[in-house]
Amino acid sequence: MVIHESAEDYLESILIVQERLGSVRSIDIVNELGYSKPSVSIAMKKLRENGYISMAADGTITLNDSGLEVASRVYGRHKTLTRLFTLLGVSPEIAAEDACKVEHDLNEETFARIKEFVQKHEPAER
Repeated sequence: MVIHESAEDYLESILIVQERLGSVRSIDIVNELGYSKPSVSIAMKKLRENGYISMAADGTITLNDSGLEVASRVYGRHKTLTRLFTLLGVSPEIAAEDACKVEHDLNEETFARIKEFVQKHEPAER
């Protein structure tokens, strides 16, 4: 199944909010992305219907295996591209913003070379 960029963004946001807050509700996605409550509600319904997420009775959103795979892939690309852009001297804020624009469209081969480059040139962590 082909997943659209907007769905990838929602799944990535669920993962980010989950890492930050521990649990995720639709309002957290509204706050994270700045979208309207109805837009997020419609998107969550579609993601649930397509098997990417589950929603508990209390409104807590959980990524299913397929949703976690997509979210992890996109978020990994986002982090790697942000690191590349900051290595090039771009401010962290602009780097993260630009990574969002690029993360969905790169060919796997191109991204693999970028990842290798970043790993080679990134300062060692202490």
